[in-house]
Amino acid sequence: MFKPVLFAAALVASASAVSAADTYALDASHSQVLFNYNHLGFSTTFGMFSGFEGEILLDAENPAASSVTVSMPTLSMFTGWEKREAHFMSGDFFGATEDDVITFASTSVELTGDETAKITGDLTMNDVTKSVVLDATLNKKGPHPRSGVEWAGFNASTTLVRSEFGLGIGAPFVSDEVEVMISVEAMKVE
Repeated sequence: MFKPVLFAAALVASASAVSAADTYALDASHSQVLFNYNHLGFSTTFGMFSGFEGEILLDAENPAASSVTVSMPTLSMFTGWEKREAHFMSGDFFGATEDDVITFASTSVELTGDETAKITGDLTMNDVTKSVVLDATLNKKGPHPRSGVEWAGFNASTTLVRSEFGLGIGAPFVSDEVEVMISVEAMKVE
């Protein structure tokens, strides 16, 4: 539950100067959103979303002008237990259909260090839109070792309150707070 996706575009205030904004397309095969929550105090339960589409606009000269837009199918959730996934997709939670997506669109980027930023954006999930802040880190930016194309990788994290998205069944016994960890790779579009 989260999404979030993502992220950190402006983290590129490090290294090579790029003129104006460069567009990077997300690599769906190396991008995912992990989430976890406390289950009745007994365990931490984990899950993942994948199947992203989106882009990062990186503006090295004006990092605050960078942006991120991401979408992913709600039904891409994987928890490792089919009955749990079916319950999450039922009317108790998402009531998800094949066309349902989770989206994130940044509204501002604030650099907090040479390779870190706070990325604020609108997260839409379960037909609810809320502002969320991602703590993002630039992992690496440079030529991909196989293709030679410019590549960038980011990690980001946030904590969501699932009841704010209409997903609060079982709270507070099952934690209302969901920790979200995001890792994405993106390829520069020529």
